[in-house]
Amino acid sequence: MTSKTTTTIAAIAAVAALSTTIPANAADPIPATQSVRNVVLVHGAFADGSGWKGVYDILTKQGYRVTIVQNPLTSLADDVAATKRALERQDGPVILVGHSWGGTVITEAGIDPKVGGLVYVSALSPDAGETTAQQYEGFAPASEFVIETTKDGFGYVSPAKFKAGFAHDVSDADVAFMRDAQVPINMAAFGTKLENAAWRTKPNWAVIATEDKAFDQAMLIHMAERIKAKIIKVSASHALFMTQPTVVADTIDQAAKAVSAKQ
Repeated sequence: MTSKTTTTIAAIAAVAALSTTIPANAADPIPATQSVRNVVLVHGAFADGSGWKGVYDILTKQGYRVTIVQNPLTSLADDVAATKRALERQDGPVILVGHSWGGTVITEAGIDPKVGGLVYVSALSPDAGETTAQQYEGFAPASEFVIETTKDGFGYVSPAKFKAGFAHDVSDADVAFMRDAQVPINMAAFGTKLENAAWRTKPNWAVIATEDKAFDQAMLIHMAERIKAKIIKVSASHALFMTQPTVVADTIDQAAKAVSAKQ
């Protein structure tokens, strides 16, 4: 792939530990009888896990134990291994959450018996035997999402397109930090076939940003419907896990309560 090439490969995640104001009545504390009390959050490409700060604050205030994975973004196998290490440290059932590229990661890693449910946040969800890149076939290209690829095959979001591509609802100052703190992803990861698809055996939820510029909206809906996810839509950019923490956290809470009710 050449430098400064428009691509339909999405992967997002916010990178700055940005503060988010939590309403006093954002959510009630989880009951002592609720069995699912652990949440593992998996970020996407071009970033690290600090963008989950707002979601983390809300969920921990409710009483959840929240663990944030730091993906190396060097391969699918490496990111899955990082997620599995986080799952091994949990003391009970887990809701596993992935944003964008993180959706591919949780699809593979989510077969872990501790995982009770999956939450996809504008995220990819390939089937076993499929690659992440295949998910874009047949859908309109995301023309505002541009990746610049280095000689050794790692991708960065084009600085000139960073805000328009996935964070148009983030302030200029915060976008500048996100842009300059990018963590590149090995683009070869998008061509790796999955061995497992946890969504085939685990209940799913999908939060979809209706102003997402990293994916064709039809693609997001298609993926969510294919995995039979409960769909929640919110007006936001692809950086919704940072800009809409209450919606994302509420969906995670709903998933935890639903899974707990069936155990």
